[in-house]
Amino acid sequence: MTTGLQALFGALYLGPEAWAPFAPRFRATALQAVARPAWRDEFLARHSKTHVLIYAPPQHVDGASITLNSLRACFGVDPTVSEPSFYNQDWYLKEEFAARQPLEAGWHLLPVSVMEEARAKPPQDIELLLDSAEKFSLAVNYAFAFFAFWLCTGGKRLWEHDFLWCRDLDHNGDRIYVGRYSDPTGINKNGFEIHRHLSLRAFYAAAPEII
Repeated sequence: MTTGLQALFGALYLGPEAWAPFAPRFRATALQAVARPAWRDEFLARHSKTHVLIYAPPQHVDGASITLNSLRACFGVDPTVSEPSFYNQDWYLKEEFAARQPLEAGWHLLPVSVMEEARAKPPQDIELLLDSAEKFSLAVNYAFAFFAFWLCTGGKRLWEHDFLWCRDLDHNGDRIYVGRYSDPTGINKNGFEIHRHLSLRAFYAAAPEII
């Protein structure tokens, strides 16, 4: 039972009954009866104003895994047609983390804001700042939370101008980062973005022009 969690977290509670009205947008079935999260009550209370408590469903209604690509199919890539949407990119469509990595079903505690002390730091340095109860999440987990939060709150945006490092890597071993729905400069269209942080390799070189 999840009795009391909604009162504790308020708008930051995204249990299955909270996003049930929007389940068709995810092509998912909202489960009305799920076990309470395993965290102790005092732990949940301590994070109830800074973290979203969200329940991720196990699959789409047709039994298919919920992936970044399937969420992209649900929400599209054109904000002039419908929002929220993904940013219109296609580089990742065949990548394992987007095509086959499933949403991790169950409860997640995700912060509503980024760590200020982590800004402009590489992920390996940030991991040294985390305690034993923290880790980077998967890109698909962040994406599901972003879209569910938007729908449940009537358009409020998690991590609107910030990118989040993920556990995922692409086929070259480059780290994935996601987020930043809105470009503060107004140059780029709105959309949930998915990028990779390119590592320097031997094929990055130069061919200077003679002037």
